[in-house]
Order: sequence, then structure tokens, then C-alpha cells
Amino acid sequence: MKESNKDSQKGSEMYGTAAHNIYAQNNVGIESPAKLVEMLYEGILRFNAQAKKAIKDGDIEKRVYWINRSSAIITELISILDTEQGDISGYLESLYYYEIQLLSEAGNENNINKLDEVSNVFKALLEAWRESTNVAN
Repeated sequence: MKESNKDSQKGSEMYGTAAHNIYAQNNVGIESPAKLVEMLYEGILRFNAQAKKAIKDGDIEKRVYWINRSSAIITELISILDTEQGDISGYLESLYYYEIQLLSEAGNENNINKLDEVSNVFKALLEAWRESTNVAN
């Protein structure tokens, strides 16, 4: 995925200031807004892995807890989208809402496949985000 610096900057700005301010208020040391988005994507992947384990273990309480944590992060990603950045923000908003729906279905149905589908989407988003923002691992 080759993107111009202007497009990369747009991506960072899309989340940037709002996300950084939210976490600065909570005294979380974040290097940059781009790094914050990377951390949010990674959090979804970690929480989904925990939810998957809970489904396999038959632990309803933990399944609900971890799926709710993933959903909360996605909701946060929606809230910090900058609609002034063009079509990409609308695309991401729709995608994020769909992923929340899939998480809900995964939880209600104990459906690991739907949980894996969400994780696969966020793995791809994380990879694209890292490429477009040059965030170091």
C-alpha cells in the first residue's frame, strides 16, 4: 500500500488530536496520535483473543467482559473519526459499526468464527495503519 505523505498526514489527523487529548486527560503517556491508534487496534486484537479463549472455556462472564472491552475501543475509534478528512472517515465508520455488530453476534452465539472475522479486519487495519503512518513497532 503506497500512500503519499499528504494522505498519511490525513490519516493521522483523522484521529490525531481528539484521541491524543482523551488519553492525555487520563495521564496515559502516548508518543503520538498515530501511536495511540496503533495501540487501540492492538487492544482490540488482545481483547478478542481473550474473548475467544473464554468462549472455548465456556466462561460466559469473561466472554461478555472481553467482547465489551473490544466494542468499547471500536466505539472510541468511531467517536474520534474526523469527518473533515473525506470519504475514508465514512468508510471506517461503517466498517466499525459492522464490526461491533459482529462482536455482538459472536458473543450472543458463542461464535468464534465471527470473532475471528473481526480480528482479521483489525489485523489488516493495523498493518495498513502502520504502513501509512510509519509507526515503529
